[in-house]
This record gives sequence, structure tokens and C-alpha cells, in this order.
Amino acid sequence: MSALKDKTIFISGGTRGIGEAIVLKAARDGANIIIAAKTAEPHPQLPGTIHSVAKAVETAGGKALPIQLDIRDDAAVKAAVDEGAKHFGGIDICINNASAINLGGVRHTDMKRFDLMHQVNVRGTYAVSQACLPHLMKSKNPHILTLSPPLNLDPIWFKDFGPYTMSKYGMSLCMLTLAEEMRKKGVAANALWPKTIIATAAIMGVPGVDINTARKPEIMADAAHAILTRDSKQCTANFFIDEDVLKETGISDFDPYAVKPDNELFPDLFLS
Repeated sequence: MSALKDKTIFISGGTRGIGEAIVLKAARDGANIIIAAKTAEPHPQLPGTIHSVAKAVETAGGKALPIQLDIRDDAAVKAAVDEGAKHFGGIDICINNASAINLGGVRHTDMKRFDLMHQVNVRGTYAVSQACLPHLMKSKNPHILTLSPPLNLDPIWFKDFGPYTMSKYGMSLCMLTLAEEMRKKGVAANALWPKTIIATAAIMGVPGVDINTARKPEIMADAAHAILTRDSKQCTANFFIDEDVLKETGISDFDPYAVKPDNELFPDLFLS
């Protein structure tokens, strides 16, 4: 039996990039996926909708429930979580994948962009996790996985894009808070971050970044799978790095994950 077969996953975002890769990896195990994201109609520049990913999940061997959701709306978040739990009979895993990015300093980040990052990244993570908790506490192996970086107070990460750093660290603080509050309840809370940049739409157009120095989203999906299949009572409050997680599983050849295996890889933000 596949490790995540019949497990129910609620994921924010998930219509493209890392989120989509995590969803399809779980689907191949036979998992149930609640795809809660904003994109219900095709975007002119970006691929993927909740419906196209739901179809891909079904094709891969899983079951899907697409729900159009803006995680800034906490009432809608609770309704989506409850709908998903009712549809599949519970929730075993919560993945905080949705995130907004703007790489500018304070002088160049207006309040609209600042608010968007904090409403999606911090508040959204908090709202989704909170709504999932009553269902997770009924699961035999409940996990919350947040795609956020290890807390690193080196000033370099605040110099050029402090507003984004604050929002991503806010997600990481949510993880630590959940891990400690829920430790005795057996609900695991962990964070996962890539060692290198990942070839997604989020990095396209970032100055100085060449997608040919990135890895494919599948490395994050494989690392997430390895975390989510661990015993929740023995695995919590960790800031995981994708490559390190996979090394623990015995993987030593990472060339298949590279967009261009011969190229030097570009390290991701927040890792020095």
C-alpha cells in the first residue's frame, strides 16, 4: 500500500510549481487532495487552474476536490476546510503552500504590496492551519507542512527585501507556534525550504536569476512526501531543507532534479 493512500490533504495554492508537484506526488499514492486556490479560470501568462490540477490528480490515481479560495478571507477558509473534510471524511495533512512575493526594500514596497504579502503569507498560513486543526486532531498521523525558510537573522536577508523576509519569517513563526502548541496532541508542524532556486513562475523575471541554474519542483515534492509519511509524534518543529531530507532517505544523485545538470546551482534565499 502506498504511504499516502486514502489520506486527505488540504493545500493552499497548488495550481502550479511546487504546490502542483507536491499534489501530483501524493496523488500517485492514491491520496485525496483538496486544492484550495484562487485560479479557477486560465491565466493568460500562467498555466494551471484548480480544475486542470484536479483532473491531473484523478489521472495520477488520486481523488480531488477543487475549491476556489482566497485565503485572505478567513470565513471562506473555514468553509473550504469544512467542505473538504465533509467530502472526504476528515483531513490528515495541511500544506501551507500559497505565498505572495515582492523583492523590494521598504522604499520600493508600497502598503498594498506589503499588505498582500502579510495577508497571504502570514495571515493565510495562520487561518488555514487554524481551520484545519479540529480535523487534524482526529487523524492518526496529522501533519502541517509550511513552505517557509529557516529563521536566519543575518542582516543580509533584510537589506534588500526586508518586507518579503518579514512575511516569510512570519510563516516560519506560525510553524514553531503550531509545533509547540500541538506537540502533546500529536499534530506535527514542520517547515520545508529548497536549497537551490526552483524552476517556477515565481522566480521568472527576478533580476540576476537564470532558470537554468535551478532545480525542478519535483525535488520539493519528494522531500515533502518523505516528511509527511513520518510519524507525526516523532517529527515536529523542524526547518527542513529539501536536499538534506532526501539524503536521509538514501538519495545521493541529485542531477535528475536539475534543469541543466552541468550548470552550477543558484542557492535559494535565506540560506547562507
